[in-house]
Amino acid sequence: MNDIIITISRQYGSAGRQIGGKAADALNIPFYDKEIIDLAAKESGLAVDFIRGQEKKLTQSLLFSIVTNFTASGSAYSPNMLSLADQVYLAEANAIRALADKGPCVIVGRCAAAVLKNEKPLLRVFISADLESRCRRAVSEYGDSEENIKKTVRDIDKQRARYCQHYYDQAWEDVNNYDLCLNSDTLGVEGCVKVICRARELLSEK
Repeated sequence: MNDIIITISRQYGSAGRQIGGKAADALNIPFYDKEIIDLAAKESGLAVDFIRGQEKKLTQSLLFSIVTNFTASGSAYSPNMLSLADQVYLAEANAIRALADKGPCVIVGRCAAAVLKNEKPLLRVFISADLESRCRRAVSEYGDSEENIKKTVRDIDKQRARYCQHYYDQAWEDVNNYDLCLNSDTLGVEGCVKVICRARELLSEK
């Protein structure tokens, strides 16, 4: 089984994106993050900057919409009937499927594991780290303001959890939704990469 898609979910500041990129390099397979936005914009007609802006917004005001009913019932729908947030969600989900159809790869964020569930062979990874180290990384590497950084980090994690719950009815941090849960403080970035590569190798042998 060599067509495994690796999905990376991560707490903000845990170096999940960096780990995903290094794992893709080590395995010599594509790495997708911002490419999802570019493809979603191309296929949906939405502007790239608009999609990026929607991703940055906290989703606490999201309402369940027609897309939820569409997913459950399989009914036909018109994109014009969806909220802007739902249009972004649908465009990104379709982009993830299109990229996964190209072959083995690493996909970061956007609930890719839930999007591809029962569609592709997956290695579902969740990266976590101590709050203090995540805050330090957010300031030193991501360029976030040091002011209220703990709140910023927690708010972004809450945003990701709400998104996952809203669109997929899954608890984002539930270990049962993942095959590997790795702590980047304990293992380090390179250690996490090695574990991911080894896990993929084991799955490929099945």
